[in-house]
Amino acid sequence: MTKQDIVTAIYKQTGIDRNTTLTVVESFMEQVKAALAQEDNVYLRGFGSFILKKRARKTARNITQNTTLIIPEHNIPAFKPAKIFFQTVK
Repeated sequence: MTKQDIVTAIYKQTGIDRNTTLTVVESFMEQVKAALAQEDNVYLRGFGSFILKKRARKTARNITQNTTLIIPEHNIPAFKPAKIFFQTVK
């Protein structure tokens, strides 16, 4: 399912103008990205949470050049589904 499919489904279900629906969906995605960029988690009751997971610093190897790389500690965005969401999809 693409973003356009989501917009069309919401448009058909609610009757709200398609352009308005697209603006709302895009604004939601921007707000989630902005919150995660500020290291704030987003909790949506009954749906799930958009969270940041910290990846520890580690050493990696480039086997073609036989060198070692240091990968610094960094955050990875992740989605943790709510129990109701998980049971519905399961």
